[in-house]
Amino acid sequence: MDIDKIVSQMTLEEKADLCSGADFWRTQKIDRLGVLPMMVSDGPHGLRTQCTGKGINQSVVSVCFPSSAGLAASFDKIAAETLGKTLGKEAKEVGVGTLLGPAINIKRSPLCGRNFEYMSEDPCLAGEMAAMYVSGVQSNGVGVSVKHFAANNQETRRTTINEIIDERALREIYLRAFEIPVRKSKPWTMMCSYNRINGTYSSENEWLLKTVLRKEWGFDGFVMSDWGATADRVKGIKAGLDLEMPSSGGVNGARIIKAVQSGELDEKYLDECVRNVLSVTTKAVRETEEKNYDREAHHTVAKKIADECMVLLKNDGALPIAEGKKVAFLGYFAKKPRYQGGGSSHINTYKEVSALEAAGGKVVYAQGYTDKHERNDKLLKEAVETAKSADVAVVFAGLPDSFESEGYDRKHMRMPDAHNELISRVAEVNPNTVVVLHNGSPVEMPWIDEVSAVLEAYLGGEAVGETVADVLWGKVNPSGKLPESFPISLEDSPCKKYFPGSQLTSLYKESIFVGYRYYSTAGKKVLFPFGHGLSYTEFEYSDLKINHEGEKVCVSLKVKNAGQVFGKEAVQIYVGKIGSAVPRAKRELKAFEKIALKAGEEKTVCFELSERDFAFYSVNAGRYVVEKGEYKLEAAASSEDIRLTGIVSLDGETLEKDQTICEKYFAAEVSDLSDEEFAASFGLEIPRAKLDKGEKIDENFCFIDAADTKWGKRVLRLVRFAASFNKDLGGAETMYNMTITTPFRCMRLMSGGVMDERMMRGLIMILNDGTSTLKGLGMIVKSLFGAPKRVKLCKQNKLRG
Repeated sequence: MDIDKIVSQMTLEEKADLCSGADFWRTQKIDRLGVLPMMVSDGPHGLRTQCTGKGINQSVVSVCFPSSAGLAASFDKIAAETLGKTLGKEAKEVGVGTLLGPAINIKRSPLCGRNFEYMSEDPCLAGEMAAMYVSGVQSNGVGVSVKHFAANNQETRRTTINEIIDERALREIYLRAFEIPVRKSKPWTMMCSYNRINGTYSSENEWLLKTVLRKEWGFDGFVMSDWGATADRVKGIKAGLDLEMPSSGGVNGARIIKAVQSGELDEKYLDECVRNVLSVTTKAVRETEEKNYDREAHHTVAKKIADECMVLLKNDGALPIAEGKKVAFLGYFAKKPRYQGGGSSHINTYKEVSALEAAGGKVVYAQGYTDKHERNDKLLKEAVETAKSADVAVVFAGLPDSFESEGYDRKHMRMPDAHNELISRVAEVNPNTVVVLHNGSPVEMPWIDEVSAVLEAYLGGEAVGETVADVLWGKVNPSGKLPESFPISLEDSPCKKYFPGSQLTSLYKESIFVGYRYYSTAGKKVLFPFGHGLSYTEFEYSDLKINHEGEKVCVSLKVKNAGQVFGKEAVQIYVGKIGSAVPRAKRELKAFEKIALKAGEEKTVCFELSERDFAFYSVNAGRYVVEKGEYKLEAAASSEDIRLTGIVSLDGETLEKDQTICEKYFAAEVSDLSDEEFAASFGLEIPRAKLDKGEKIDENFCFIDAADTKWGKRVLRLVRFAASFNKDLGGAETMYNMTITTPFRCMRLMSGGVMDERMMRGLIMILNDGTSTLKGLGMIVKSLFGAPKRVKLCKQNKLRG
């Protein structure tokens, strides 16, 4: 289609409407110009196509694949591409034009409630895996929406929080994960996040959406908002937010029209957005009569991908289990595994298979704790007695849905007390105790020295039970590696004192020292390091060779399977500057490759590094800079298991030490910095942390911001009560937290016409506890009389006020 011709024929109203969704899941159509709608669907790890008129968990039946945390643990780019291709095929067959994923925000803290949906603490791993996923999906003619751009690294107040990040950390850590798939795989769309970055909402951030994304990285698709993430729609148009989702019912369309007519908004900015949207929607697949794709075949794909994701954290000889041994499966997760997270990515699963079901008659079972993951003396005693008579006792534990979900962050790193007690009590009576973990983020393991083996299964998708059983008996050799560090305790996290921040701000004082970059550089011991993962065989590394030609550095080495069984190894290449004028991590992952080796087989693995892999981002220069000097190249089995080391000298720029940066940053002593040290080091202004006492809230605030007012407390109790009836979206806690942290402006636009400007203002009046409480109540009552008409107009996308 000739997009320029279409734009030239569109009316102002049509342009404004096209920049907002038609409903929750579709873009607008323009019949007279032949512009068709495009359907979008959630689904980073499975297609969540919403059933019309149903709750968020009432979606069509789909295959649930391993979550992103599990996928990243595979360190397998082919697995990522395979997942993408499979999801793209499913989407195409049901007429979904764009899949809303992958989600690749950096795991800044182990407490982020949505870590299960994100890939890694490392931008190289997250970016490379995402690039292959994107290529896989889009090979079917279906687009993706890489999310959440950018720095959406917490759930606490995610819709309003102001993330204060120095530009170097932002560039090297938080944006790098997005840059890789944008440059390599050309995603059709990007989804901007709710939060603010250094004072500006992502939806209004021209530097982010135009300067970085389009001019520097060459992005040529369209940017959509996260659902309800639009703040000022006119500012968003200017900044490069092309599509608002979902529909505002016509409210923001009217604002855009008014802004153009008054001269506030130059129509050329609107035309840019329209062209960007049409560039994708005109090539997307269309809704068709639903086809019944082979879900059983895709379940098999989910199983094969899960096989690559299992991480063997510890093994003192209990695994693999020999045939004929008497085995006990203990813990409710053995019967009912947790294999996906709660929230917008939740899949209506095709075929759930537990480890207990997969093991069949080879095991005896005891529940160990209640289905609500609470202690029960009878169940605990039964499990301990069962363990006593077994040759091997396998305890299934981890994090229930209520412990981690979209909508809120974790408060600690502990598993339920009932899980920890079961493990310890079983380990007391059985020396061959194996722990299988189902969780989406790191947990503390106070019992680690008491057990023989630990298998991290993450949230491994609907086939995880089959995979776990195959790993336990050695049919599958585990080959996963941790995509994140497992600290000994929460106290060891570099951002423990800064996360999730205050009422208004979150200060990223740790800067570039995220995850293993901090632990390795500061010499802080961890429970299990980034990149760690054992096998049932042994791998030997040898013959490291480094060849520096022009702007490329080629690294090769040999890897041999020195054991007796087939296995796979994820070889990791780290780079570290020897002596630097700027704070730098001891090592940074720059490349990785997973290889398969038969027993006794040896292969040569080759990597090509560019100058960018040795550079840091210089804020003063406004570009990446290669510092002159020597760099250490490390071939490793993990960030702390360095097998081979070499040196390469680069003829870069000679730099003087930056005296403005606090000396603590040079030693990675970043866990207890003052506001002054942080601000002075990076030239930042630290905004206020919270509202003043008695300060009035407005439409950009949430129920939680009125928690200390008389009416605010009452409303929160009412919301809590209403949420208790919720069965969707991960349950009551998720719904409650998402409701109380949604800005009033978003509530209005997403209410389907129920709430208008008058009702919103009335509600804010009441919450502010002023003399206008009765007036506010009156405004709400008057507004309710017009709600039926507004709902009707909203469905027609003709709501104008």
